[in-house]
Amino acid sequence: MSRPMPDEGSFDARVVVVDDNRLIREIARDALGDSVRLECCADAESALEALAREPSDLVISDLNMPGMSGIELLDRVRREHPGTEFVLLTANATVESAIGALRMGAADYLTKPIQPETLSRIVERILAQRRLLAENERLRETLTTLESCRTLMRCLDPSELYSVALDLLLKTLGRERGLALYRRGSVPLSDGIAFRGFDDDVGRPLRDILLGAKPVDIEMFRELGIVEEGALHDSLRAAGIESGRILVMPLQGRETESGLLCAFERGRPFEPSELERAEMIAAHAHLALLNAERYSHAKERAFVDDVTEVFNARYLLQATAHEIQRAQRYERNLTVLFLDLDRFKLVNDNHGHLVGSQILRQLSQVLSTCIRQVDTLARYGGDEFTILLTRATTWASRSPSGFAPRSPATGSKTAAARPSISRSASAWPPIRTTAKAVTPCSMPRTRRCTGPSPRGATASAPPGPSGADRPARGEAIPPLLHNRLFSLRFRTARSRRETAASGGCPRIRPGTARRSQEGRR
Repeated sequence: MSRPMPDEGSFDARVVVVDDNRLIREIARDALGDSVRLECCADAESALEALAREPSDLVISDLNMPGMSGIELLDRVRREHPGTEFVLLTANATVESAIGALRMGAADYLTKPIQPETLSRIVERILAQRRLLAENERLRETLTTLESCRTLMRCLDPSELYSVALDLLLKTLGRERGLALYRRGSVPLSDGIAFRGFDDDVGRPLRDILLGAKPVDIEMFRELGIVEEGALHDSLRAAGIESGRILVMPLQGRETESGLLCAFERGRPFEPSELERAEMIAAHAHLALLNAERYSHAKERAFVDDVTEVFNARYLLQATAHEIQRAQRYERNLTVLFLDLDRFKLVNDNHGHLVGSQILRQLSQVLSTCIRQVDTLARYGGDEFTILLTRATTWASRSPSGFAPRSPATGSKTAAARPSISRSASAWPPIRTTAKAVTPCSMPRTRRCTGPSPRGATASAPPGPSGADRPARGEAIPPLLHNRLFSLRFRTARSRRETAASGGCPRIRPGTARRSQEGRR
C-alpha cells in the first residue's frame, strides 16, 4: 500500500525510524519530533506492521538488526509500499554497501553516529523532493483534465453534453460505474438517462424506475458533493442496486436545461484530489451547458416564425427532406397539406396588419390542435401554411370544428374578418390507382372553405372545363390531363419570364413566323 502524493499546503509527513539501538531512536525523536509525525520501531517486523497500519512517506532503518536486516526491509518496502522513501543507517559503511543500497532504491545512506542536524537536513531535503513531485503530479493531472474538458466546449447538443461529461468524469476519477440524469424543459417528454458500467438487464429496469416509477428530483441537488443516503439511493435500491457513497455533480442551465452526473464509489473512497478535479470538470461542463443552451435556443428561434410561433419555411424544407427519406426507408405514407387564406389582403387593407397577424396566430393555434405530435405545422410564407402528416390516412378525422376569427372592433364573428381557405394536398408515395387517394395529380384542384374543416366547407369549383370534361368532386385528374395542365402552366410561366426579360415585347423564336405562314396555307 503506497502513500498518495500529498497536496501542497497540506503536507503532513509521516516518518518511521527502525533501529534496535534505543539511543538512535531517541536522537531521531529529538531531531524530527516537532516537524513530522514520527513513529519508532525496534525491529523490521514492527516497522512492517506500522506501514501496513498507515502508509509512511519515509523509512529510516539500520542496516544490521536482529532478525530481518535493513537490506531485506528495503526490498520488502519497495515491493509492498512503492513510493515510500528509504534511508539506511550503518556503523560499518563502505563504498560497495552504499552503492548497493542506492541501486536497490534507497534515497540516501548515513553513517553512525548520526548528528541531529545532519538527520534533520536529510529528512527535510527528501520531504521537499516529495512535495515537489506531488506538486508536479497535481499540475500534470490538472493540465490533463483541462485538455480533456476542451471536448465539452465542442458539444452543442445538451443531450450529448451530459453523456460526454459523464465519460470525462469517470475517466478522470478512474471510476467504472456512473449515470447521468437530465431534463430539457424546452422539449416536452425529453427526460433522459445515460448509463456507464451497468448491464442491460440492470439498465432497463433502472431506466424505468428513474424516469417513471420513482423519478429523482434533480433540483434538490444544488452543489457538488458526496451523498451517502437519500432519494437517489432509494431509487437505486428499488432497481436492486446497492450503490454506497455517490459523488453527485449537478448541472444547471440558465433557463430550461438541468442535469445530474453521478459517480459510484464502489469500495475505493474518494480522495480530496478527485473532488478537486471533479469541481474543475463541473465548472467547464456548466459553461458548456450554457453555451449549448444558447445555441439550441438560437437554433430553435431560427426555425420558428415570429408572428405565429410555428415553424417557418426553412425548417419545413429540412423536415420535408428528412420525412421523405424516412418514408422511403420504412415504406410509410407521407401527406403534405398546403393551406392558403383567400382574400387575406382585404383583411389587412380593411383592418390593418396587426389584425391580420392576429388572425394568422389564431389560425396557427387552431391548426396546432388538429395535428398529432409527430406531424409538422409550418408557415410557408405570408398567408400560406403547410402541414406534414406522417402515416396519415385522412385529414378530415383531425379537422377542426371551424375557424372564425373575431372582429377587431366589436369582438364578434363577422364576415369581414373571416377569410376563406384554399387547400391542396399531395402524398408520398404517389398512388394513382384509387379515386380517393390523395396524389400529386389532384394538386391543381383546390377546395375553398370558411375553415380548415372540409365538413363545413362551401366548395367552389375552380375555372376550367365544364360538364363531362371536368372531373367529379374527390376524383383524381387523369394523368394525361394533368400533364397537359402542367405543360400549359410551364409554358405560360416561361412566356411571362421571357416577356419581362425583353422589356415587355414578346420574344419571337427563329422559325416561328415561317411555321405560322405554313399553317395559314
